[in-house]
Amino acid sequence: MKTLLLGVFALLLAGCGENGAELYAPRFSATSPWETREYVFAIHPLHNPVRLFEIYGPLIDLLNRRIAGAKFRLEASRNYDEFDKKLYGRQFDFALPNPYQTLNSLSHGYHVIAKMGDDHKFTGVILIRRDSGIRQVSDLKGKKVSYPARTALAATMMPQYYLQTHGLDLNRDVESLYVGSQESSIMNVYLGNVAAAATWPLPWEAFQKEHPEQSRELVAQWETEPLINNGVVARDDVPEAVAQQVADLLAGLHGSEEGRAILGRMPLSRFELADDARYRVIADFLDRFNQTVRKLDP
Repeated sequence: MKTLLLGVFALLLAGCGENGAELYAPRFSATSPWETREYVFAIHPLHNPVRLFEIYGPLIDLLNRRIAGAKFRLEASRNYDEFDKKLYGRQFDFALPNPYQTLNSLSHGYHVIAKMGDDHKFTGVILIRRDSGIRQVSDLKGKKVSYPARTALAATMMPQYYLQTHGLDLNRDVESLYVGSQESSIMNVYLGNVAAAATWPLPWEAFQKEHPEQSRELVAQWETEPLINNGVVARDDVPEAVAQQVADLLAGLHGSEEGRAILGRMPLSRFELADDARYRVIADFLDRFNQTVRKLDP
């Protein structure tokens, strides 16, 4: 036993320098390379939170199955103001904002990795009741119009630009109500609280499917010209490899039966790879909007 202890002591001394300092000690990183990191993936208020989870939950499940070492958590916001504060406060790792929010996010450390396809569907729609007697834009003078939120591009800014350039002065001729969501905007015109309601095709199509009787009392009276569809952004501290995997998975959804089923819920034909430069067209529109309709908040 004494011989064994002397041998161990000799080995310990061999690991030290002349001054007894240790030459080698194992180093441990703060996080294990096998540790799973959670990423928050937020969707802007396309729908109410319950419906949004129904539509986008399967996409998040697919990301969790396909991307190793990462766990994705879907987050919904109650309204546009809440989403904006979180996005510009860098609380999301990934997000699917509208194009206006996408452009703004670039100055808060995000970059575009993909976008929704079907740009031809990114239009504003203005609904009226069939029995309203409204036939032309000027018939809205002195009346109320509902919008989801001041920062909704397709459902607010694009319809407002359309009305302004088709004979209305939005600052004097009509009262604008910002009601918090797409569904709320549609319901306001159905209930007769407003003369017209602005939304965009996806919520309007969903409303028609879910409420066929009520939707038959409404008509899409006007539709705007299209713009680029919603972007997908990643925060600048998300590992590039993870962001690229997310982008590639989204862009490849239309190539599989499972992916097409996920897209069908949205409904959307595909996602596409994209970069920041694709959204310069939004800056051009916003310049025209600022000069023609109203000044946007910084």
